[in-house]
Amino acid sequence: MSIDQILHRALMAGIGLPEKMKEIVDDLVEKGELSKSQGARLVKECSAKVTKSGEEINKGLSELLDKALEKMNIPTRDEVEKLNRKLTALSARVKKLEGS
Repeated sequence: MSIDQILHRALMAGIGLPEKMKEIVDDLVEKGELSKSQGARLVKECSAKVTKSGEEINKGLSELLDKALEKMNIPTRDEVEKLNRKLTALSARVKKLEGS
């Protein structure tokens, strides 16, 4: 599970949206204002919209974090790994030269 998925689930759980939506739809079905199939379709459509909104929020947060880290001049994981590979290669060359 990605950090985006975790953030999305936490956000949705925090506001209790899935449970509230289901309660409202169940209430409408009980009152006869919606059929069970209409209720199920409504829950599915709302869940899809919530998921899409959550993904957009996660994308925005991710971009914001990336920009903040860039401004703080913090290297990315890829940059650190690239430097580690270079350091390993240079260490091997130095060892080889010392042995000659």
